[in-house]
Amino acid sequence: MEPLFINKEEIMGKVHFPQSDVLIRPEDMLERFKRLERAMLLGNAYKGKTRIIFNTDDGDRVVETTVWATTERSIQLKGGVSIPVRAIREVIL
Repeated sequence: MEPLFINKEEIMGKVHFPQSDVLIRPEDMLERFKRLERAMLLGNAYKGKTRIIFNTDDGDRVVETTVWATTERSIQLKGGVSIPVRAIREVIL
């Protein structure tokens, strides 16, 4: 099933994220983190947008946005919105 598009403003307070990581393999988690780091550089240097596919209790969602910061636990989007890394399934640069 295709993920449903969501505006970043709809994420905070309206979306519930899974408690466990959506990825199982450590190499997939490492690749996700590398892609998030690249997305952050793209966002900060060029104001470029990235597509983030993430899991919620209501199924997969996709948001197209600028990634401002990345930590081991979450990413920060423009407007103070955050998504836990554990919920992110795919990062499309």
